[in-house]
Amino acid sequence: MPELPDITIYLEALEKRILHQPLLETRIANPFLLRTAVPPMNSIRGKRVVGLRRIGKRIAVGFEAELWLVFHLMIAGRLHWQEPADKPSRRPRLATFDFPTGVLFLTEAGTKRRASLHLVQGENALDALNPGGLDVLNADLTAFANALTKRNHTLKRALTDPTLFDGIGNAYSDEILHRAKLSPIALTQKLNPQQVQRLHESTQNILREWIVRLREKTGGSFPENVTAFQPEMAVHGRFKQPCPVCGSIVQRIRYAENETNYCPTCQTQGKLLADRSLSLLLRKDWPKTIEEWEQLRGIQRR
Repeated sequence: MPELPDITIYLEALEKRILHQPLLETRIANPFLLRTAVPPMNSIRGKRVVGLRRIGKRIAVGFEAELWLVFHLMIAGRLHWQEPADKPSRRPRLATFDFPTGVLFLTEAGTKRRASLHLVQGENALDALNPGGLDVLNADLTAFANALTKRNHTLKRALTDPTLFDGIGNAYSDEILHRAKLSPIALTQKLNPQQVQRLHESTQNILREWIVRLREKTGGSFPENVTAFQPEMAVHGRFKQPCPVCGSIVQRIRYAENETNYCPTCQTQGKLLADRSLSLLLRKDWPKTIEEWEQLRGIQRR
């Protein structure tokens, strides 16, 4: 799912291409994409784009008459841009928006249709789509600590809760916790002040660093191939690969459709966190330390 750094780069690219431009035509190919009926989609036809805004992991495009088109890309939704002279892409499009400067269109990989589109009018209606999480890039330590300890959750759950923190998801939470040297299952209300400060600094630094990295990667082009798996990441998506800090093998916890990646040496004092599927399979044989896990791997390789 595109997170705060990805959404920031999307917004910068859109600002260069559609800000102050009129929307010429719109086409919605999938009726389940649009989650609102009033105002109707044809009400933004001919209106100029007057603003762009990030609302958590959503992209809000503001038109004249206080109309806001709000994209939530979810896990597999992606935005694409087609220049006027480009050959049309063959990708199946869920929605298409024509501007004098080019064509913006939305795709979604896979068969599950989770991406959504809302058209609302006025600040109050727009604010209703805001989960209310803290703006972490501009939050001081006190505000961050208050949000973090509001409920006694695991750090992984707290960081990815959109009602607590704004725009952090599965990928960047892994990177934040690794930088902060904190376990993903540590409880928020059990942290000491030094750990909270370290987490605050790590959160801001990781997000800012990745905004710069993605900006440099994209250059002046539109961000295509947006992914949560970047080769420069320390632990996210790097299961069984060496930690770039200590060399220990990166581990994971799998649950539902997500997984948490972590370094046992840097984050959990060498202890392995129980992976639900594997620990149920191995039961008493589930390794408790990185040394036991390495021994188990050696046995399995033989």
